[in-house]
Amino acid sequence: MATSAATASSLSPLFSHPHTRRSSSHGRPVPVPAPAPHLRLPARTSRARCAASDAPPATATKHRRPAEENIREEAARLRGPAQGFSAWYEPFPPAPGGDPNERYSLDEVVYRSSSGGLLDVRHDMEALARYPGSYWRDLFDSRVGGTAWPYGSGVWSKKEFVLPEIDSDHIVSLFEGNSNLFWAERLGREHLGGMTDLWVKHCGISHTGSFKDLGMTVLVSQVNRLRRAPLSRPIAGVGCASTGDTSAALSAYCAAAGIPAIVFLPADRISLQQLIQPIANGATVLSLDTDFDGCMRLIREVTAELPIYLANSLNSLRLEGQKTAAIEILQQFNWQVPDWVIVPGGNLGNIYAFYKGFEMCRVLGLVDRVPRLVCAQAANANPLYRYYKSGWAEFQPQVAETTYASAIQIGDPVSVDRAVFALKATNGIVEEATEEELMDATALADRTGMFACPHTGVALAALFKLRDQRIIGANDRTVVVSTAHGLKFTQSKIDYHDKKIQGMLCQYANPPINVKADFASVMDVLQKNIHGKI
Repeated sequence: MATSAATASSLSPLFSHPHTRRSSSHGRPVPVPAPAPHLRLPARTSRARCAASDAPPATATKHRRPAEENIREEAARLRGPAQGFSAWYEPFPPAPGGDPNERYSLDEVVYRSSSGGLLDVRHDMEALARYPGSYWRDLFDSRVGGTAWPYGSGVWSKKEFVLPEIDSDHIVSLFEGNSNLFWAERLGREHLGGMTDLWVKHCGISHTGSFKDLGMTVLVSQVNRLRRAPLSRPIAGVGCASTGDTSAALSAYCAAAGIPAIVFLPADRISLQQLIQPIANGATVLSLDTDFDGCMRLIREVTAELPIYLANSLNSLRLEGQKTAAIEILQQFNWQVPDWVIVPGGNLGNIYAFYKGFEMCRVLGLVDRVPRLVCAQAANANPLYRYYKSGWAEFQPQVAETTYASAIQIGDPVSVDRAVFALKATNGIVEEATEEELMDATALADRTGMFACPHTGVALAALFKLRDQRIIGANDRTVVVSTAHGLKFTQSKIDYHDKKIQGMLCQYANPPINVKADFASVMDVLQKNIHGKI
């Protein structure tokens, strides 16, 4: 079962304000003001949960916006006063002997701290904590599935927890997120020892077929803000190195905003479906004779010389969007915390993003604990797994070998320190999957109604191993994060079901059967294959 975190009333080091102390430091509760008018919940919100007023809710007539007004203009007209929430960059982790006051505005184009380390987005948790957890739960729930700009997005429905200061008119959204949580009943019951509470979070059911949309809407929105008056920063475009999905998300959001996108891809190492997405969206695509890590080195050199904004997960803005998937999971369980969340790991920003979303909700009282996290890596690209098995003794980057889980084929992940922080904070685990294990897990999941990508197969294979080891119990509520849509990786499925993968048994292959076009031949095949099933 999941380990309990500290009480919800205490701020963790990850979220504490470095220059202020909470008024509850001596055990006294922080006074909770009434919700500000600009944050007031809709009339349908439960009185029992919000207790905003003792008066019965007024019945308001709903009027459609004028036909000549679009939803951005409607949002501007209805916009209330400034919220008073803020966020900024800080070094992650703080450098020993470094400046304890080092911080940067989100309006600065900066990717590294003064010591060369990573940056992290920190929120003014004191301001957010003026409202109780029940308030935030109700506010976020009230926005789900709507079309009000920008709150219909699964990311921007949590705007106060993401980019609180951005003007809604600068937001670039394709109404991403709000992805379904699939009850994997048959897979758990028949193949995982009777697991009754197994779920798959389909983050790949998004505009470009990948969870990367969640982070890219935040990054491109901030670039849109920087390029427009009054900031008017001279940013000519946005660039990324990619194993496929990042380039697709960047290209789509830049196309929506009218911002040039530049993409560095490793030649012949991504699927055709992934390659065609940035091409179709009008990005400048450079196919380079190197791996992802080589593309990453080049894009960092280029963005240091040209006015091109870096969109890789080195940029912590993306993690602010990705963390909303964790908050969505809590919403979908009616704010009950799962015991385990299993996330595929490549560049390792996403495992930290999930931790950050869960921990932010714990600190602000939306929930009382966080789940245990599992990071699943392909055995052909497993530097974090090796680091974990060494007892966190020393991290050794590697040259990643070819894997069907191509999006996580990364040997020198940028966010390794973030991932280690998240795993240590949640008593987490790192597991690996061989090529045969991940492909078999994918095929077996598909046979129970899914259409999983190979990266989800890595996470599923990790789940099989942890069940075999009895680390995850049959009754533990477990969520496997599916990071991309299976339709983006059809060649891997074709290879598997054609049994064309050298050295792999492909035990769940289900190739088509060639049959003569006559009744007797068809009946012979059907009787052989479905005997006893009907």
